Amino acid sequence: MADLNSLLADLGAESAELEALVAQLPATQWELPTPAAGWTVAHQIGHLAWTDEVATLAATDARTGGTSFTDLLTEAASRVSTFVDEAAAAAAATPAPELLQRWRDGRAALDKALRAVPDGAKVAWFGPPMRPGSMATARLMETWAHGQDVADALGVRRVATDRLHAVAHIGVRTRNFAYAVRELPPPAEEFRVELTAPSGALWTWGPEDARQRVTGPALDFCLLVTQRRHPDDLAVRATGTAAAQWLTIAQAFAGPPGEGRAAGLFD
Repeated sequence: MADLNSLLADLGAESAELEALVAQLPATQWELPTPAAGWTVAHQIGHLAWTDEVATLAATDARTGGTSFTDLLTEAASRVSTFVDEAAAAAAATPAPELLQRWRDGRAALDKALRAVPDGAKVAWFGPPMRPGSMATARLMETWAHGQDVADALGVRRVATDRLHAVAHIGVRTRNFAYAVRELPPPAEEFRVELTAPSGALWTWGPEDARQRVTGPALDFCLLVTQRRHPDDLAVRATGTAAAQWLTIAQAFAGPPGEGRAAGLFD
């Protein structure tokens, strides 16, 4: 993977691209529904703002030895199924200019906090603890995925970039997690994943001679692992029964299995 500076630069660029979509929207368009049930454009931006703030708490704790993030986990434990939605709803109730500024400020604080994490330290999270680079990758994945929801709500077709490498990487690395959250045994063998980048480059993971294989455009793979499109609507192909099963359950995000999107929902 890229170094922390490169990942944070990509996260900043992805965030700026999404901000350009919403910065000039009238208040009424912040209330547009997105493909995520019950979430408006404001919910999507509010979720990103809140999650960046929470990640900053975790990164700061990794530097100082504090317990702010641990305390948050304890609070969340009593309402696991509603905690994220509640935070998004609370943020969505904020006037759009204030929410936009909150998101900007949170992004800047997270950038600073991740750079300050001591070498070798890990940042606690809702899943396994992560190195700062992995946290930046996770934030990039979430920003891109929720940005897709916003773009879909606004009827905007985004231009894919090679920043998707980080999204694809976390999608590959979370293969076994997708099985674990469904209480299924993960495949014992490694998969080969070959994706065509927006630039035309070939991105690969896993043994070249693996029997189980996944191939296709990187954009489609990223839409699949973030569950922003139904697998039937994408040009991602599997060779082998285990690889085919993975494509039906893949998820790059923490938390319980997502509901995904219905087949044929988008052109």
